[in-house]
Amino acid sequence: MERQFTLSCCSTVDLPYSYMADRDIPVLFYTYVVDGREYVDDMGRDPEALPRFYRFLEEGKLPQTSQINVGTYLSFFEKLLQKGDLLHIAFTSGQSGSVHNAMLAAKELQEKYPERKLIVIDSLCSSSGYGMLVDTVADLRDEGKSIEEAAQWVRENRNTVHHQFFSSNMTQFRRTGRVSGAAAMVATIMSICPIMRLDDAGAIKAYGKVRGKKKAVETTIEAMAKHAQGGENYDKRCYVCHSQCPEDAQMLIDGLEARFPRIKGKIRLCDIGTIIGSHSGPGTVAVFFYGDERPKMD
Repeated sequence: MERQFTLSCCSTVDLPYSYMADRDIPVLFYTYVVDGREYVDDMGRDPEALPRFYRFLEEGKLPQTSQINVGTYLSFFEKLLQKGDLLHIAFTSGQSGSVHNAMLAAKELQEKYPERKLIVIDSLCSSSGYGMLVDTVADLRDEGKSIEEAAQWVRENRNTVHHQFFSSNMTQFRRTGRVSGAAAMVATIMSICPIMRLDDAGAIKAYGKVRGKKKAVETTIEAMAKHAQGGENYDKRCYVCHSQCPEDAQMLIDGLEARFPRIKGKIRLCDIGTIIGSHSGPGTVAVFFYGDERPKMD
C-alpha cells in the first residue's frame, strides 16, 4: 500500500540502525562529548562504538550530552520534506528539551513549505520503549494511514508504552547526582537494585528497591503482569534492552517468555545506547510493553 508520509525519529530509540534503515525510518543522531571530543550515538553502525563508550565509563569519565539544536532539526527536516509530508516522533521531553527545538524548527519550515505537512510529537518515551512506539507507527504508515491518523494514534497511545526497569550498578547514578555517594555505597554492599519506571510525563521515577538481581527480575515481571494489556494473555510487542549485562537481560527474557506465552513474535533484545547509557551506566535492564495508562507520579 502506498505510504502517505515519511516517519522519522531520533537515535535514542535504542534500536539497531540497520533495523531502522530496513524499515525506512530516517534517524537524527544525538551526540555526546568526552575529553572535549564529540562522539555520535552510533546505533550499532560501528561495532567498536559502544564498547569504547563503556570503557570511558570504566575509566571514570563522565560523558556530556546536550540537546539537538534548532539548526540541526531544520537541516534534517528540510531534506525529508522534499519527499512529502513528515511525521517526526521526538525523544521524551521528560529527559531532554530537544523536542521544543524540533517544534520551533517545524514552525519555521511550515511557513517556508505551506504545501507540506510537518508534525512533531513528543513521544513521552525513552530508549527501546521509544523505539517500540516508532516501530508500531511504521506499521500504520505501511498500512496506508494518513499522517493525521498516525499522529492521533501516537497522542492516544504514547502513555500506554510502559518502561519498567532496574539497575544492579549504582556507579553512574552516583556520578550524575541521581543518588548520593553514601546511598550508592550502601546499595552496592547490600546488592540493592532500585526498581524504576517512566511516569506519564516521560520522566524516570524510582518507586521501589529489592535485594538481588533475581528478585529484581521477578518484581519487573510482576509489574508487567499487573499493567500489560490483557495481563498474562498479552499479545503485542515486547522489547527488552540492557547496558552491558546480557546475562541479566536473558534472565528477564526467559521469565517473560514463561509468563507471557502469547507475546507477538520474538522478544526483541537491544543495547542501551550511549545517550541513555550516559545516565544509566552499566547494569540496567528494561522491558517495554503496551499497558494501561502510565501513572502520574510525584
